This record gives sequence, C-alpha cells and structure tokens, in this order.
Amino acid sequence: MNISPVRINLLKNFTSLSAIQMSNYLFPLITLPYLVRVLGPEKYGLINFAAAFVAYFTTLTDYGFNLTAPREISIHRNDKEKLSEIFSSVLTIKVVLFLSSFILLFLVVRGFERFSEFEAIYYMSFAVVAGQILYPVWFFQGIEEMKYLSFITITLRAISVLLIFLLIKSADDILVLVAINSFTYIVMGIIGIALVILKFKIPFRFPEYKTLRFHFFEGGHIFLSTVAINLYTSTNTFLLGIFANDTVVGYFSAADKIRIAVQSFFSILSQAVYPHLALKFKNSFEEGIVIVKKLVLYAGSISFLFCLLILIFAGEIIHLLLGYQYEESIVVLRIISFLPFLILLSNIYGIQTMLNIGYKKEFTIIIALAAVINILISLIVVPIYFQIGTASSVLITELIVTSSMILFLWKKQKIV
Repeated sequence: MNISPVRINLLKNFTSLSAIQMSNYLFPLITLPYLVRVLGPEKYGLINFAAAFVAYFTTLTDYGFNLTAPREISIHRNDKEKLSEIFSSVLTIKVVLFLSSFILLFLVVRGFERFSEFEAIYYMSFAVVAGQILYPVWFFQGIEEMKYLSFITITLRAISVLLIFLLIKSADDILVLVAINSFTYIVMGIIGIALVILKFKIPFRFPEYKTLRFHFFEGGHIFLSTVAINLYTSTNTFLLGIFANDTVVGYFSAADKIRIAVQSFFSILSQAVYPHLALKFKNSFEEGIVIVKKLVLYAGSISFLFCLLILIFAGEIIHLLLGYQYEESIVVLRIISFLPFLILLSNIYGIQTMLNIGYKKEFTIIIALAAVINILISLIVVPIYFQIGTASSVLITELIVTSSMILFLWKKQKIV
C-alpha cells in the first residue's frame, strides 16, 4: 500500500511532537511521587502557585503565536525570505513582551507581601518565560521538522529529571528545583534558535514597523482567546493561593498534575494535526470536516475511557503516586477526572475547527465569556470550599466552553 508524502510528513511530525509532549508531561510525572513526598504539600503548593502566577507572563509573551505562527510558516514553508520575516517578527515581538512582563513582575513582587516573602522563587520561576520565548516550537511545527526539537527536549528533560533526584533532598531545596526547571527551558530555547539560524539558514533581521504591526494584530484574536483560557486555567490555582494557604494549593495542584499528564496524551494529537488541518480546510472544507469527525470519534472514545478509569480508581491513583498525606486530593481528582475528555472536544471544535473556518471572533467571545463565568464562580465558591470549589469551578467552565462550541457549529455549519 502506497502512503502519500503528505501523510508520511504528518506521521513524522505527529511522532516527534508526541515525543516532545510526552517528555514535557511524563518526565514531571516521573518526579511527581518523589517531589510531593520530599517537599510536602506546603512547599509543593508554593512552587505551583508561583508557576500559576508566571503562567500569565508566558501567555502574554506567547501572544497566540503558538497557533498563528505555525499556520503562516506552513503556508510559506518554501519561501525563505518570508520565513525570515515571520521568524524575525515573532521573535522580536516576544522579546518586547518579555521585557514588559519583567517590569510587571518586579512591581508585583515588590509591592505585595504575599509575593515578596518568597521573591527569589518568583524571579527564578520567571526565567521559564525567557526559555519559552526562545523555544521556536511554532517554527518547527510549521515546517513539520519536529524531530530536531524532540531530541533536544527529551535529552534535556532527562537530564533535569536526573538532577532533581540527585540534588533535591528536602523542602529547603525548593529554589534549586525551580532553577533546574527554568534553566532547562533556557538551554532548550538557545539550541532551538541556533538550529533555525544555522541548520535551516533562516537569518534574523530586524523587521520593519509595518511588518511587526501586521504580525502583532494577526495574533490578536488568538491572544485574547489564550488570555481568556488562562483566566480559567492558571487563575484557578492563583485564586486558590490567594484565598487559601500553600498546603491547600498543594492538594489541588498534585491532583491536577495527574489530570494534565493524562490530558497530554491527547493534546499532542491536536498540536500535530493543526497545521495539516489548516491546509486541508484551505483546500477543501469537506475534507477538513472528515478529519474533524474522525478525531472526535477515535480520540474522543479513547479519552472518555481514560477519564472513566480515573474517576473509578482516583483513590488508588492518589495513594500510589502521592501518598496518604495527599488524601485531600482524592475528591479533587474525581471532580476533574473528565476534564481531558471535555478539553479534547473543545480543542477539536474550537481551535481545530472554528479557527480554521474563520470563526476567530466567535471563538474568542465563547472563551472570554467562559473566563468571566469561571472567575465569578471561583470568587463565590473558592473562599468557602477551597480546593473542592476550585475543581468544581474548572469543571463547570469546561462544560460551558465545550457545549457552547458544539452548539455554535451545529447552528452555523451543521457539522457536529
């Protein structure tokens, strides 16, 4: 049986991106049982609260380029002059946003006691943002050459895991732990940029103002959407840390890490398929819809089964991975057990479908409204029910997002 070059490239891209995502989520999962015991709920909660805070700056510096840039790179992959323009513009905008972010970080850390008490943790956590702006996943995803980044990511992640087991011996080593994570991202970013310039011969040139302006506004809708998404993902952990202590944050974050690990198996699929699906929709609406329906049927069914198993065996999973000091995390894991399934569906119908067929504005509105609803619910239930309230708020929000996208597409295109 002959396999087309397009399908071969898609399979290679999917395999490489899968390896990256697996390393990003599985390696932390490997260290999770060790770290939650060594650090305890309080210190584990602190590093997750700091990560949730820094996630705002990661979202700001990404500025939606993780979705818009791969599409542009994919379309112009044979035009090196255009690739240089896109690469240079995206990187320049990211650097400017990074510098702005650091100023905001400095003001917050110095201005509020909740942050100034552990300012070294927040500054070191922020170094992750520097690595993220340099790490050109969007470029390699667009040209469908993810094999290079997969090797870099897996190698450096493996080294970081080894360093964690060697250097983290008690809760007092929390700053060392954050430093290992941050410098891993920075080294990955430097190597990634070097590959783009040296291996693929894509030079960096300071772009003209009008070029920067075009790419800045091109990512506008996606940026607003990712900000809104961040408001009901990272904000949940952040608000929990404001209303409760770090120990409670630790209970929620530990359970959520397990959920994220399961979810990663399906997020790799959506990221790998997105550039290919963008081309499909551009050439034929019908062909794009066929792929969307297959994703829902096959990936959705597997995801549902995984989530069902988490719901049933939540207690055993928590005891095995986290230990009995995280007993409070069992209920949290049960509540959020079906999030991977819901998020998979919202990704397929929202990012994969709505964005590719031109409903950027409507996608942004759905996400923004859900974010507002999530914050309102959180402000009501989190101060009373703490981690249980946070988990419930996340679940309700994802139900609203997914059902809204399905209903919208059914009314507009009759494709659901």
